[in-house]
Amino acid sequence: MIKSVFAAAAALSMSAGAALAGPYVNVETNAGYTGNDYNGSVTDLHIGYEGALGENAGYYIQGGPAIVAVDGQENETEISGKAGVGVDVTEQVNIYGEVSFLTADQAWGDDLGLGVKAGVKYSF
Repeated sequence: MIKSVFAAAAALSMSAGAALAGPYVNVETNAGYTGNDYNGSVTDLHIGYEGALGENAGYYIQGGPAIVAVDGQENETEISGKAGVGVDVTEQVNIYGEVSFLTADQAWGDDLGLGVKAGVKYSF
């Protein structure tokens, strides 16, 4: 159960970076529910950096502590991070991708939760 919450939290914690270049702070909470039952949440306290890749693309990388709050258990502090890129194909179409991670019991290896996200955004 706990590993599935970590995996879901890692997948849910992925988000696109902002448009301006330079360092930033990102505080984000993602909570999980099954029906009406609260499963838990992960709060990321990240420091990051973003910038341009040429004229039509950008990147971001961020990381820091993550407070994991599983329902009915003591909170744990883990390490999480994410990195992503976005490319403007046209003025209306952007393609993007992201890779994220969340440790479990602050271990690197079998308990490292990984997430991958890719998408296309069409602006009207």
